[in-house]
Amino acid sequence: MINIVLFEPEIPGNTGNIMRTCAATKTKLHLIEPLGFSLNEKYLKRSGVNYLDYCDMTVYEDIDDFYSKNKGEFYYFTRYSTNTYTDFDFSDINQNIYLIFGKESTGIPKEILQKNKDKCMRIPMGENVRALNLSNSVAVAVYEVLRQQNFNNLYTYDTFKGKDYLE
Repeated sequence: MINIVLFEPEIPGNTGNIMRTCAATKTKLHLIEPLGFSLNEKYLKRSGVNYLDYCDMTVYEDIDDFYSKNKGEFYYFTRYSTNTYTDFDFSDINQNIYLIFGKESTGIPKEILQKNKDKCMRIPMGENVRALNLSNSVAVAVYEVLRQQNFNNLYTYDTFKGKDYLE
């Protein structure tokens, strides 16, 4: 199973967009408190549109609570890593994969990154940009994992109009 973990997210619009991505990709969302917003804020709902009901989500009181309740392979996204997300093998569909992203303002705390240096990765970008938007970063990462797993359990055609819509 693929899991998206947001460590202390601050911006409701980003989290709403990520909830929509999780619904679309059948990935589970884990939110680690404190959150910089209420889960019933209008920005969150506007970003998630009508898909929030399809988002499998759990909220944790802190990082220790999260670690105590989840087992698998944990991967940390940070601009400080020299590994890229394509350096890792995510192809095992039987593995619980956790993609962990830090808060928008400061990322994942350095002490967590240092303890997990071999599982840290970055999204390559030019020298003039510090980081991508959080929801964009999550989308890039989850679709790389899905690509390596041949888009396991996802439709490769539009289920509303059908396979032959363009015919």
